[in-house]
Amino acid sequence: MNAIEIRNLSKSFRGLYAVDNLNMTVPVGAIYGFIGENGSGKSTTEKLVCGHLVPDGGEIKLFGRDYTDAGVRVRVGALIENAGCFPSSSVYQNLMMQAINLGIADREGEINRVLKIVRMEDSAHIKFKSCSLGMKQRIGIAMALLGSPALLILDEPINGLDTDGMRIMREILVDITKTYGCTVLISSHILGELEKIATHYGIIRQGKMIMELSAKEMESRARIFTSLKTENMRGAFTLLKEKFHSVREEEGYLRVYDIDDTETIVEYLYKKGYVVSEVKKNKIGLEEYYIEIMSGKGE
Repeated sequence: MNAIEIRNLSKSFRGLYAVDNLNMTVPVGAIYGFIGENGSGKSTTEKLVCGHLVPDGGEIKLFGRDYTDAGVRVRVGALIENAGCFPSSSVYQNLMMQAINLGIADREGEINRVLKIVRMEDSAHIKFKSCSLGMKQRIGIAMALLGSPALLILDEPINGLDTDGMRIMREILVDITKTYGCTVLISSHILGELEKIATHYGIIRQGKMIMELSAKEMESRARIFTSLKTENMRGAFTLLKEKFHSVREEEGYLRVYDIDDTETIVEYLYKKGYVVSEVKKNKIGLEEYYIEIMSGKGE
């Protein structure tokens, strides 16, 4: 069973389609990275899944049931745009109001549980307006986790966070899936961070899903390259371009793509009078793979 199954989903605003016959499959237990340019339809799709918007057409199923089913709706938690908290109320008070809204019986126990998950058990007394951006994002996730949802939908939760804030967020999301068995759908523009935790990806463009793949599939499809440095980078670049199909100069290195044999490259340059001072093999990351896909150079 999949956590989310979307078939031919469409949503238009004033005659323009924000989501256009979209298909999406999110496996149970996945951290699904939802990727696309601004205006590509990510937030609209998430709002449709959450029931915040009504689709023009198509089908949304959550855990095998129609997304409007009351029994499945209670299994969904979401943080879309912001936490919607009262600024002058404390973290605990905001969570309590949400717990009351949800009709949770053991409200105090549930609040303590979610505060522990988001590493904020010692900050319950702080007023929301005094919290940092990272803390506010974690409070939003804590609110979404009230009631132990099986599916958590997050819209850009790591944007604007500092390095430590992103690290904490990564740890929380991995903990949510591994310890509590929750499926996570997360959109983000910070692909380097997303790559560290995502198990699956969906790439959307102009309202259409252009590719879905697992992290393992992405790893197997990503182009290998050899990075190297020489004393005369310009001369070495010219020589390599004559012999190898794809050569680029990026981030202070010469990159030779789709060649796994570093010895051949080093020996070729040596015979031409160029000594390689540094060489290493690598694969392109999610961000570069995404750029290739969006530019039409990828699969």
